[in-house]
Amino acid sequence: MAIALITGSAGLVGSESTKFFHEKGFDVIGIDNDMRSYFFGPTASTLWNKKRLINDLKNYTHYDFDIRHYDNLEKIFSCYNENIAIIIHAAAQPSHDWAAKEPFTDFTINANGTLNLLELTRKYCPESVFIFLSTNKVYGDAPNELPLVELEKRWELEKPHPYAEYGIDESMRIDNTKHSLFGASKVAADIMTQEYGKYFNMKTVCFRAGCLTGPSHSGAELHGFLTYLALCAVKGIHYTIYGYKGKQVRDNIHSADLVESFWQFFINPRYGEVYNIGGSRYSNVSMLESINLIQEISGFKLNYTMVNNNRSGDHIWYISDVKKFQNHYPAWSYTYKIRDIIGEIIEELRYRK
Repeated sequence: MAIALITGSAGLVGSESTKFFHEKGFDVIGIDNDMRSYFFGPTASTLWNKKRLINDLKNYTHYDFDIRHYDNLEKIFSCYNENIAIIIHAAAQPSHDWAAKEPFTDFTINANGTLNLLELTRKYCPESVFIFLSTNKVYGDAPNELPLVELEKRWELEKPHPYAEYGIDESMRIDNTKHSLFGASKVAADIMTQEYGKYFNMKTVCFRAGCLTGPSHSGAELHGFLTYLALCAVKGIHYTIYGYKGKQVRDNIHSADLVESFWQFFINPRYGEVYNIGGSRYSNVSMLESINLIQEISGFKLNYTMVNNNRSGDHIWYISDVKKFQNHYPAWSYTYKIRDIIGEIIEELRYRK
């Protein structure tokens, strides 16, 4: 039986990947030690999702291992070795604000943990596909240098800039920018994943993601803005918008659409590849627009205030150009627009409430 090994398996992308590959007939090995609750507190815990996976999926095996611990990971790889057909590495410290609190924790999880997994893949299952969930933060704040114009409820890229029609592509530079320590640790992991692909001829890929979202997200103030925004509206929690007049723009991709891109890569892999992936022009929203959509869809009105100071290095406008991936994998397409995503999140939060 082919095995899918998934880190961060109780998180948003990890759990979506787990269910997807389980339905495809894979045995799934999940690794997740609920570090999200350590980063962001008990409301961000993924234990509820871990329980769902264990109860609902008969061919799912869970390990509460820390990806920083090479010896524990080696026990898994040495047990399953060449039966591992795919590794989806979705475990991370995901917040650029939190990283400044504990730089060593951030770097050892994001960079060292990734290196552990790459080296164990090379040692025990070198023919497997290795998918690394990278981030648009590898570009640092270089996107903020783009010529932007202020509209009523969003910032927008001035035409006829080359990025205006489709978004930011993989040519955006990654050096001489302010990344945050989180962005720097993800750059290290991103480059290392590419290098294992190019140097060792391994089937590795970095998906440089925009905002990832969906109903399985354990949203927190420091990570997962759309889910946390909806959570605050549903539960009456006060929300603070940091800077840019609430007009900052993010593209949002549903975790199901993201995991479908993993599948397309898996069935026709490449070596040391890099793709920007996100909602693109198909699914994007500003903070103010998302607040209005949440109220329109659910009836819940968000209680919020706005402060002038933005988070250091935060993007004003980021939309992913996904044409490179679509050109390589034309069978892939979106199924969720931003309105669909918000509606699904609201329904899940009502249920979870």
